[in-house]
Amino acid sequence: MDVLRGLTVAAMVLVNNPGTWGAVYPPLRHARWHGWTPTDVIFPFFVFIVGVAIPLALGPRLERDGRAAVTLKVVRRSIVIFALGIVLNGFPWFVWSTLRIPGVLQRIAVCYLVAAIVYVLTGTRAQAIIASGLLLGYWVAMTAVPVPGYGAGNLSPEGNLAAYIDRAVLGPHIWQFAKVYDPEGILSSVPAVATALLGVLTGTWLRSGRRSDVIAARLAVAGIAGIAVGELWGLSFPINKSLWTSSYVLLTAGLALVALAACYWLIEVRERRRWAIPFAVLGVNALVLFFFSTLVARLLSIVEVGAQGHSLQAVLFERLFAPLASPVNASLAYALVYVVIWWAIMWMFDRWNIRLRV
Repeated sequence: MDVLRGLTVAAMVLVNNPGTWGAVYPPLRHARWHGWTPTDVIFPFFVFIVGVAIPLALGPRLERDGRAAVTLKVVRRSIVIFALGIVLNGFPWFVWSTLRIPGVLQRIAVCYLVAAIVYVLTGTRAQAIIASGLLLGYWVAMTAVPVPGYGAGNLSPEGNLAAYIDRAVLGPHIWQFAKVYDPEGILSSVPAVATALLGVLTGTWLRSGRRSDVIAARLAVAGIAGIAVGELWGLSFPINKSLWTSSYVLLTAGLALVALAACYWLIEVRERRRWAIPFAVLGVNALVLFFFSTLVARLLSIVEVGAQGHSLQAVLFERLFAPLASPVNASLAYALVYVVIWWAIMWMFDRWNIRLRV
């Protein structure tokens, strides 16, 4: 799991930090609206892995400490993660009148909180029923509830129910690049919780004590089924990351299951572990890596240098990378170097046995 989490966070840092947004390979961009690219599966992978970790981390504690103690720990951790997301949104100016409230870490916090509490209070069957209910309920709400001025079933950026709720409840505190919706908004967090719950069911399966080859095979079969059902559902309820549609949940959970099955088969069944060590180093401190890599990227973009006041990030790219290759390759090279630098930092943390846990 640490390996898949490390691969995922490395991909998050890569796609979020090109040398220039004007030159990026299409697979490293999000789909404009409906549809998906490889970049669109990264965030749900992380939410899914958060769910997988819940039975692995909380299961033994639940047996040892009881429900009340575990629930309190879950609530505290969720509050910290949510607060870190607010820090990223506001840094460094913190203009509270327009500060965006939703965000990546905020969604992770909400999904972790709900999925962990459901895990603490219910069994596997109830968790599966709740996840199914969330996906079906979201589908019905998005396609049947009318939006003032747009009607029912409108899935455009400005006319869908989730965007309407975000504008009505959050007002100016939504994603300013879109202005009419927030990709990590209120209603779309409902199916995101289902993503985490599918991870919880997977984590419970990993703890089942069955043979490693059986676990890997069934993970792969479940993943292929999820991909197929997600694609089929997408014919009527389009796959869409910003809306986190129910079809998108099943597709990305299926892909995550296949990826986890591959990692599990290579590491646990075939016992080939050397290739995985660099990614495990990233996975151990994944949330911390995402937070600080995003914070430093923000600093690089706002610190101005030179008489013309260009950002430090732009100057580094133009002087060190742009002369070496075509714009799109130079932009990718910058992102890769940024990932490698952070891997080196995490590797030093690992060597010094530093674990920065939230």
